[in-house]
Amino acid sequence: MARTSRTMTGLSPAQVFLALHDGYTYDRWVVGTRNIRSADPEWPTPGTEIHYTIGYAPLRKDDKTVACAYEPDVKLELEAHAWPAGTARICFTVEEVDGGCVVHIDEHPLRGVAATLHNPVLDLLIKIRNVETLRRLEQRIRQMVVHR
Repeated sequence: MARTSRTMTGLSPAQVFLALHDGYTYDRWVVGTRNIRSADPEWPTPGTEIHYTIGYAPLRKDDKTVACAYEPDVKLELEAHAWPAGTARICFTVEEVDGGCVVHIDEHPLRGVAATLHNPVLDLLIKIRNVETLRRLEQRIRQMVVHR
């Protein structure tokens, strides 16, 4: 499992979850997501979905992410689909710390080729991707805070 964390100084868990609640903005901060085609209005209630496009032609793929578990301002667990690679479990947890919060992403392949080939090198690639994802998420949250 690849675990990636980022301290977000001056931000609260509630502010992080404002960004996580907006399914239509995931393409702005999730590395690899090119376009959000739709998001269920109740996102991120368990069972709701975000539909997106990854990649570019001829390697373009339309797929979805399903919310699996949600604890307001604490945890959001997702299952991201990206066939033929398979699916991945992605869990965001946020903890308040003095002066801000720490956001963690735990991610690992669940099914498909990625799960079969799961190894430390794949975990390293996931971690590198998620370092950038968390950087972009923080940037998105700060933009949201300024515009509120």
